[in-house]
Amino acid sequence: MKHFNPLLIILILCCLSTSSVAHTLLPVGDDDVIELSPWLYYVQDDKLQRLDDIQSLNPSRWKKIDPFFNQALAVKPFWIKFSLYNATTEKLRNYLTIGNPHLDKISLYHLPNAEQTVHLEMGDAYPFSLRPMVHNQFVYPFNLAPDQVHTFYLRIETQGSASVPLTLKSSNGMIRATESQSLYQGLQLGALLAIGLLSLFIAIISRSPSYSLYAGYVLTVSLLVATLLGLPARYLWPDWPTVQETIIPLLIPIGITFMLLFTERVLQLRDNNLLMLKLCRYSATGTLILTLLIPFISYPLALTVDILAVLIVSLLLMVIAVMLSLQGHKLAKLYTFAWSGMLIGSFITAMMYLGIVYLPMLPQTPMLIGLNFEILFMTAVLALRYNDERKTKLKIQQQALEQSRRIRQAKEEALQAEANSNEKLEQMVQERTLELEIALRELNEANQKLTEQNTVDSLTGVKNRAAFEKRLQAEGRLSRRQQTPLSVLMIDIDRFKAINDTYGHLAGDQALKQIAQALKQKLRRPSDLVSRFGGEEFAMILPNTSIDGAEKVAELIRVTVFQLPLSWGANAIPLTISVGVYAEVIVDDQQINTLVERADKALYHAKNSGRNRVCVYTVDIEQ
Repeated sequence: MKHFNPLLIILILCCLSTSSVAHTLLPVGDDDVIELSPWLYYVQDDKLQRLDDIQSLNPSRWKKIDPFFNQALAVKPFWIKFSLYNATTEKLRNYLTIGNPHLDKISLYHLPNAEQTVHLEMGDAYPFSLRPMVHNQFVYPFNLAPDQVHTFYLRIETQGSASVPLTLKSSNGMIRATESQSLYQGLQLGALLAIGLLSLFIAIISRSPSYSLYAGYVLTVSLLVATLLGLPARYLWPDWPTVQETIIPLLIPIGITFMLLFTERVLQLRDNNLLMLKLCRYSATGTLILTLLIPFISYPLALTVDILAVLIVSLLLMVIAVMLSLQGHKLAKLYTFAWSGMLIGSFITAMMYLGIVYLPMLPQTPMLIGLNFEILFMTAVLALRYNDERKTKLKIQQQALEQSRRIRQAKEEALQAEANSNEKLEQMVQERTLELEIALRELNEANQKLTEQNTVDSLTGVKNRAAFEKRLQAEGRLSRRQQTPLSVLMIDIDRFKAINDTYGHLAGDQALKQIAQALKQKLRRPSDLVSRFGGEEFAMILPNTSIDGAEKVAELIRVTVFQLPLSWGANAIPLTISVGVYAEVIVDDQQINTLVERADKALYHAKNSGRNRVCVYTVDIEQ
């Protein structure tokens, strides 16, 4: 059964007359939805805040709501009154719906016949949980008993649009309207979110600034559209009405900023027109500043400024697109077509909000239609831009591959020439290297001979004094590092002057040679050293040798020299040596010289004690 088919609803409205109340009969027919807006009357007075004041008000104060009043911004609080009468014999379930989800405060008073008054407070300034029915719009369910008149008073207070699209719906009408509304909103938001998320994923994968800016724009617009439809107040911030009051004027400049930066990229203003580039960037800076100022200004002023900003930016972008189209820019033509829908919709919405134009729809509807048109075709613009970029990249890649092939071929030819040159050069180098090796070998041999001459005594064949001193320094440092004793033997041939005087210097040279070879043969370790210290004096270095070991070596060489069979002509020449011995663990470099001095003192003590003997340095010798 159709609920409204037999129903006559009497709208008892306060008319302009001063003495009576007009009764208007509204035949419903087969409709399940009745638009009440054309029959609404209002009264506007800041002093009227209570229901008692309204009920006692003179009927002549009530005025019919005209379209321009109904869509103005930030009007003063006003009251609406209407009455419903059920002329049937059935109890009807009805839903009073207010189609504007952005009214700040709605005070609803329901006065059934002889029943207690129902008072409800709702609006987007209150938490969503206070609404009498879970719905994106403001819905009040009630029962209309037969042969009853129900009177309604609504006090509206809002800083946004004062549009109050009141409808009365049956249960079936409510279900169908909700389904249609959900389908429409789902398709609209689904398309926007699909485009926004697709652009975002492409931006993440391709790292394209154009897609990043477009994704930011579409997602911001998606949230704006959802807010205009009243969805976030139900699903995102149901307990935060303050967010609902500020989010719309905040999202508009953010979306404009994204669009300006996107336009700069997609139309390549950096390459096509620097003046347009500056205009886009200055405008984007201005909208960013506006975004920061929004929380500090009133809602009506913020919304008015946002509307003017949308108009100015829309005109600016349209002018830029048209100029580039006239210059032959391919994407600018499609951009102009896409942006024209947004420009027209924004212009109509602005005119409606400013009270210049009236259309039988919510003021934001033209802008939403133009926005969907613009986003759809702007996606095509972006797709074409992406395709052009892909072709450009492909062309660049092909050119790079061709250039790489030519470079590789030139490199191969250069490598072949280099190989031939290297082969010749290597042959020449080998020849020169062979010559150099021969020269180096000869030089090394000469250096070795020179070194040998510099360190070996030419007469005796043992090391000279320079080699002795150098070796002594090295062994002294080793003794200090390893804390091992270092022994020095000072050796002198007894009465060598008498041999020279008696037998001649040649005999003396012969004696020096034989004694030197005898000393050399008694050395058992590679580290031991014997050297000619000067004249008839020799010196020996015995590393890692204690004083006792050094004394035994000294005694051995003394006996060996004493037994040498030295003769000159028919004469036998007796040979003896005196040896001074000293050993000590070296502590510092100065002690190395002390080592030689004390061995020398021991030598002189041995000579003074009768010669042909070994003497070890002691403190007594020093005294």
